[in-house]
Amino acid sequence: MAEIIQRDGTWAFDGATVRITPGLHRSVPLFRQTYGEIAVPLEAVAGIVYEPERRRGRLRMRLREGADPLLQATGGRLPDAADPYRLTVDVDRCGVAEYLAEEIRHALLLDQVPGEPTAAYLLPGPPVPVSVRSSDGVVSFDGVQVRVDWAETSDRVKRATGPRVLDVVDVVRVEWLPNSGFEDGFLRFVTRETVHAKLPAEKDPYALALWGNVSRDLLTALVATAVTARLPHPSARAHPEPDDHDGAGPGRAHGPGGTDRGRRPTASVPAPADHHDVLLRRLRELGALHRDGVLTDEEFARTKAVVLQGF
Repeated sequence: MAEIIQRDGTWAFDGATVRITPGLHRSVPLFRQTYGEIAVPLEAVAGIVYEPERRRGRLRMRLREGADPLLQATGGRLPDAADPYRLTVDVDRCGVAEYLAEEIRHALLLDQVPGEPTAAYLLPGPPVPVSVRSSDGVVSFDGVQVRVDWAETSDRVKRATGPRVLDVVDVVRVEWLPNSGFEDGFLRFVTRETVHAKLPAEKDPYALALWGNVSRDLLTALVATAVTARLPHPSARAHPEPDDHDGAGPGRAHGPGGTDRGRRPTASVPAPADHHDVLLRRLRELGALHRDGVLTDEEFARTKAVVLQGF
């Protein structure tokens, strides 16, 4: 067992798994503390290096492309302090850090772990259900559906459309950009119907605009990762099955009766009367926003279609 314990966290390697545990010090970012322990199988590791510096060194572990849904969802945009695969090392522990790195490199050679991209995720991502309160509302994911409840400070267009509920099988990809404090970020769920949409995040009913507390908004990466882990792997999207001619799309296998496995069946019953009243109220609100010039013709048409689709 090779192990290094630092203020920012602990890395331990038992020959098969690198176990990364965040530290409890107040300097450890909220995202790392919330994400919790990560168990990285050796087959997911592409390399590791210790970088000595004058006062402190740094351990950096590189994972194989496609191995981790967290890296897939965040696209390398996590701040350095929130990156679980970086560990700041005190100068008096540099020998331990170098030993740990050497042990992992030796195991990679011994097991002949390939360096090419993986064909499936090798890490599970965060557990579900997961729910995060951001500057634009609360986003939740239970493993099957994504739900967004808008905040009172959300754009009137979003509040007029009501809560957004999406089946994960309808999501094509997740786009995430952190709020840096200097530039706003967003969390967007792209569906087959919205793949060509060009609405800004603050008006897009499928996106949360991230403009508030940086630490809190960073937690939206938890939801982005949990959803990404349940989408078809990038390798499957890059190489669709040749016999997929029925429009189901990659990763959407059909079960009995032609329905998609994992999709909640849609009941073919008329909407209750109160749903009809809500629909009329939201359409009136949208019409008022359009007349007042808040919504352009394109935004009005797009948002109206979203509202009607929700009913």
